[in-house]
Amino acid sequence: MPASKNAVVIVTGASRGIGAAIACRAAETGYSVIVNYSVDRTGADNVVEGIISRGGRALPVQANIRNEEDIIRLFDAAENEFGPITALVNNAGIAGPAVPVTEIYAEDLRDLLNVNLYGPFLCAREAVRRMTPHGRGSIVNVSSTAAVGGGAGRFVAYAATKAGLETMTIGLAREAGPLGIRINAIQPGRIESGMANTAAQSEDIERFIQSVPLRRLGLPEEAANAVLWLLSEEASYVNGAVVPISGGR
Repeated sequence: MPASKNAVVIVTGASRGIGAAIACRAAETGYSVIVNYSVDRTGADNVVEGIISRGGRALPVQANIRNEEDIIRLFDAAENEFGPITALVNNAGIAGPAVPVTEIYAEDLRDLLNVNLYGPFLCAREAVRRMTPHGRGSIVNVSSTAAVGGGAGRFVAYAATKAGLETMTIGLAREAGPLGIRINAIQPGRIESGMANTAAQSEDIERFIQSVPLRRLGLPEEAANAVLWLLSEEASYVNGAVVPISGGR
């Protein structure tokens, strides 16, 4: 379903991977897209150029979602360029170090919380503040199957932050629903990233694939399609949902 006229979406962490796929898919459906990035300006520029070359509207905006001032500046830039925000995709996130809990440092844990929970919460706050006067809006948070799987032993802190993001999704959906704002999440499993550059990585991925009923990794575009459905009027009665995108695993 095409986006409504003057639809504007902010996609955090949109310079590559799932975020880039979401930004491109949003533009295809008619959104004006804010392509947020923290450090990868080249990647963000490439996403924006691709959107514009296909007739869409997009703007790269640097903002570190660890920082409240950056978040406010991100939303201000979006409204100044395209008008009122109608959608937000909280995609930016980090995995953190792959270590057992006995070896994690406080600064690593703090950074995980800042990027995966603190930042998305403040982005959601800004979105709800700005959507409320218009009585409509939609937010999709990008979680992970780690939220229910526990992080496979070496990503426990990451899993905990994603579980927090899902709890936030459900709670804010109940709070913001009466304001006309829907809040949902997707829960991707392992998504193809092109990062299997060594034999060990390839072997690990092949073992993982055998545990997936569909016997393959997901594609960024498949996650993006789910996000755009949740943002759309086709999902107008979906609120507080967490949708697995995991091939059945």
